[in-house]
Amino acid sequence: MTDDTAPTPARQQIFGQQEGRILERLAALDPDLMRYVRDFAYDTVYERPGLDLRSKELIACALLVSLGSPDELRTHLRGALRAGASEQEVRETLLLCVPYLGFPRVVAAFAQLQALLDGQKKAPTREE
Repeated sequence: MTDDTAPTPARQQIFGQQEGRILERLAALDPDLMRYVRDFAYDTVYERPGLDLRSKELIACALLVSLGSPDELRTHLRGALRAGASEQEVRETLLLCVPYLGFPRVVAAFAQLQALLDGQKKAPTREE
């Protein structure tokens, strides 16, 4: 971890053991950016009541498909699975994007999901 801030339940659930790597990557881009993402996006918005973390992550996946953000999408696909979404729920979320966003973005999203699932199969004891 790049800071003394303890992980919140949402960050811990979504990122797992990848949290330090993710925050270090963001801090290398810009330390303030990392703090904004960590403190606002995850420690404020993600900790709000009203939606469970699984739902928030499925929504985040759909939004990231719409933005065409593959690196962030892979993080949140992993996060959705870690937050309790089934593989089928993730697949259905991606398929729901087709009529709104088109096939190219959804095909790219499925490629990210497949890479993630393949990685989990190759190293089932290592946390993705």
